[in-house]
Amino acid sequence: MDTQTRRALKQDKFVTATTSGLEWVGANRGSVIRWTIAGVVAIGIIVAGVLIYAQRSSDSQRLLGQAMDIYQTPLAQPGVPQEPGQKTYASAAERAKAANPIFAQAADQYGWLRAGQMARYFAGVTELDLNQTSQAESDLEKASHASDGSVAALAKLALANVYAQNGQTSQAASLFQDLIRHPSTTVPKAQAQLQLAQMYETTNPEEAKRIYAEIKDQDKDSDAAQIASQKLQSLK
Repeated sequence: MDTQTRRALKQDKFVTATTSGLEWVGANRGSVIRWTIAGVVAIGIIVAGVLIYAQRSSDSQRLLGQAMDIYQTPLAQPGVPQEPGQKTYASAAERAKAANPIFAQAADQYGWLRAGQMARYFAGVTELDLNQTSQAESDLEKASHASDGSVAALAKLALANVYAQNGQTSQAASLFQDLIRHPSTTVPKAQAQLQLAQMYETTNPEEAKRIYAEIKDQDKDSDAAQIASQKLQSLK
């Protein structure tokens, strides 16, 4: 078969396939249009969702940043002159009072985003600064169930310490032990162990000694091990 003949056969197959495709489209024109419209709508929904998520994420981070700027503002020091243009607060409570409503707003509006979950944690922390213990417990409890594990760990640690200060040792111990079993970058195992042992120093000294000894043996060169060693000496 010569080259010209093969080319002709290929062209015939292409024409046949194209003609068959056009005939099918013509016969199913309604379905094709519906599928095309559905595809365009689906793509539009996806694009819109991505844009909305990006905008909400940006807004949540901006609001969290605004609150953090306030909460990290220096406190005025007695006898120390304030630098020109530098913002300060007279007390930690005054600073917390200014930051708390913005943390709460970010948490309420964007609780499904990481920035919103972090804001919920800091809402609880600032409420502790304001001695609003009941509201602080509520916000820290919510933050302890955050989908972001690092935020949840911080909230559990803060909540455990609240329980410990209130004499609710069983609830506090449960949270500390959960943090020990599930260490995170924000709350390492040794940190949770130290907090648990410290709580037990007055209520169960022997258990405190056992935990300190365990920390000391885990990593002898760590800061936690040195603290545990000092605690063991003081508990003798």
